[in-house]
Amino acid sequence: MKPRSSVRMADVAQAAGVAPATVSRAINEPDKVAPETRAQVEAAVRKLGYVPDRTASSLASSRSKIVGAIVPTLANVWFAETMEGLAAELGKAGYQLMLSQSSYVARTEAGLIDGFLGRRVDALVLTGALRDTATRAKLRAVKLPVVETWDLPARPVDMAVGFSNQEVGAEVARRLLKAGRRRIAFLGADEHRSLMRRTGFERELQAAGRPLIASEFTQPPSTIAAGRVLMEQLVAAHPDVDAVFCGNDFLAIGALMWARAHGWDVPGRVAVVGFSDLPVAEATWPPLTTVKVRGAEMGRRAGEMVLARLRGEEPARKSVDVGFEFVERSTL
Repeated sequence: MKPRSSVRMADVAQAAGVAPATVSRAINEPDKVAPETRAQVEAAVRKLGYVPDRTASSLASSRSKIVGAIVPTLANVWFAETMEGLAAELGKAGYQLMLSQSSYVARTEAGLIDGFLGRRVDALVLTGALRDTATRAKLRAVKLPVVETWDLPARPVDMAVGFSNQEVGAEVARRLLKAGRRRIAFLGADEHRSLMRRTGFERELQAAGRPLIASEFTQPPSTIAAGRVLMEQLVAAHPDVDAVFCGNDFLAIGALMWARAHGWDVPGRVAVVGFSDLPVAEATWPPLTTVKVRGAEMGRRAGEMVLARLRGEEPARKSVDVGFEFVERSTL
């Protein structure tokens, strides 16, 4: 057998008993090839170990069939559902997802975008609103399809699908106030989306005449251990705190663990509310009250928007609000 790198499309065509053009269609547009013919081509590909030359095909079509995506971190799980939904939607049309992480650093994100542009990706999907002015201008100039997710910027670079982080904070504030909580604090990561949730939270409390008593922050990515530390710091300064809104479920679980370890009844002595509704949130004791976001739907809708634009169509809407859901369990 020839070395994998030396097997050509013509070799596959000869082995399958079809024309090279048929092999190309079977690989790149399988729905346009009869099932029996497609099976012959696939069998020949497996037998010969053929790997399509995507570089050559992208030069011929001016399409790389690759969509770049940037998430802040791969260490935590909140963005996994979004990326899975995105990859599944893109895969239906034969596109592949290239994923990288910015580590919550704007300069790193800008560099990754430049790297993706240099590799001629067909579109970009970003986590959160892109705040680098120069990079925003560059993307608008190259007219690349771009979807910003996990946020709803007033003026997206191109398209957006997400939810209002500020409204999440406002809704949590309303729930805590309705429950009679009066000494309310915020624990969060020092990053843009968490700060937006805090802004909405504080604004709603102030409107009700109940100022936020304190905020404690950790550097992302968040951990359960960091939640314990933040709760320790908060209680040392404000021992009368009776409710905490945490910018994500990891921090909330850490706060809950601190309370239980110190004999604080939850929710009797202190209420704890998280954000993102990770699977573990329902398994804590007591089960964690939190805010559920529709991560998989965000990814799917972002994929639909990208594919519509790559077909030369305009999406039905350029900004899609998938909303969120307050999940009340036993910590409020």
